[in-house]
Amino acid sequence: MTDTVSGFGVCIMTETFHPVTGGGETQARALAEGLQAAGLVVHLITRRSDKSLPAREIMGGVPVCRLAPAGPGQLRKWGMVVTAFLELMRLRGRYDVILVCGFRILGVPALLANLLLDRPCVLKADSQGELSGRFFDPGLARFRLRHDSFPVRPAIRMRNLLLRGAARFVAISAVVEQEYSDNGIPPDRIVRIPNSVNSSTFRPVLREQKTRLRARLGIPPGRKAAIFTGRLVTTKGLPSLLRAWPAVIGRHPDALLVLVGSGGLGLQNCENELKLQVAQSGLETSVLFTGSVGNVHEYLQAGDIFVFPSEREAFGISVIEAMAAGLPVVTTCIDGIKDIVRPGLDALVVAPGDDGALAAAMTQALDGGDDIAAMTVAARQRAVQKYSDVSVVAAYRDLLAEVRQR
Repeated sequence: MTDTVSGFGVCIMTETFHPVTGGGETQARALAEGLQAAGLVVHLITRRSDKSLPAREIMGGVPVCRLAPAGPGQLRKWGMVVTAFLELMRLRGRYDVILVCGFRILGVPALLANLLLDRPCVLKADSQGELSGRFFDPGLARFRLRHDSFPVRPAIRMRNLLLRGAARFVAISAVVEQEYSDNGIPPDRIVRIPNSVNSSTFRPVLREQKTRLRARLGIPPGRKAAIFTGRLVTTKGLPSLLRAWPAVIGRHPDALLVLVGSGGLGLQNCENELKLQVAQSGLETSVLFTGSVGNVHEYLQAGDIFVFPSEREAFGISVIEAMAAGLPVVTTCIDGIKDIVRPGLDALVVAPGDDGALAAAMTQALDGGDDIAAMTVAARQRAVQKYSDVSVVAAYRDLLAEVRQR
């Protein structure tokens, strides 16, 4: 084990990492760099999802190891059960605690290392269904299977017997906490810690800076920009958003919908389908696809409103980022977002899949007015007070120190 003056060692594991963009990747990077700055000795293990990425490098002072199997492909990530375990064994003298961000696959090698090396593990679900197995349903559907089908159900039960050896389970929202409880995790091993936002990066900007950002990002002057940020996947409610958009531009003909992000590596990628929907609806001049970007905060700062019509979330970090950036927020009343916003106070909230209500809320936000202005001020205050990266990193440091001493 480590024996340093500045702190103990932690090995963070995550399936994908920067430069892949997404909520889980952003949070893993913030935690790794934050814990390193707080005095811990951090190592990070991930998969080499793109063969052009280096196998090993230092990012933000943190050694990052990208493991085989390299390259895209859903089945490749399962190979990390073996390669991650071998890397944990190789690094065994450099860490005291293991933190797994997204444990659906990586929980297995982490808990095997726990059994062999007596290194306590903390598991954090980044998505709904990681413990129950529902997360795997889209992939299993190709084989006409579900998480509760034979032989999948016995395999998940065996995996969960191993995972229950974790010292703590971090719940980022109430819905994740409930899933843990429903699957037999004792309350004293569940810890509520939300995801965080860097409120210095995600902040409002003055009109002059907004104008410069829009010019640089390709948002035409004089157009009102509605921003979405996140993966372009089926669960984000994006087909509903595109169906609602014509009603918005009927009221605001100059409005531009900016979809910031890409479909990513998962089976729920619907980027091509969305582009086809835009073409078939004649919306090419009023919808902009940016692709994957590393400057999400600048798109938010350049925007006029934020829209996030998701149908399923473990934790809507994109909503918090938009609140911190000072944008009026339009979102849905689903688990994973209910914890974050107070309808009418911090955001305009509609039912998922209600195209008409979504269009009306976006139009109201674009119309502006005193109520919308007051809502954005309250939202910014809530984001800073409840979800600052400083307080979240401190909570993780205390938790890891606690389980290390168990």
